[in-house]
Amino acid sequence: MSIEQLRANLAATAPAPAELAAYLEQVRVRAYAITDADVAALTEAGFSDDEIFEQTVAVAISEGLRRLDAADRVIR
Repeated sequence: MSIEQLRANLAATAPAPAELAAYLEQVRVRAYAITDADVAALTEAGFSDDEIFEQTVAVAISEGLRRLDAADRVIR
């Protein structure tokens, strides 16, 4: 998959519900600190495993692309 395809898939991803904002910010800045308890809390709040997974992957890809773009700007 190309970077352009990743960007297109990301753009087509449904926006995250506001209730996931704190979790997704943690994924963005401290993914290493996510625990099973964090995910369990989201499941208990009514989110499906698929919703949690999709939003987690979308944020991780978005952050990766942001860092790639930043590196590209520095190199140029």
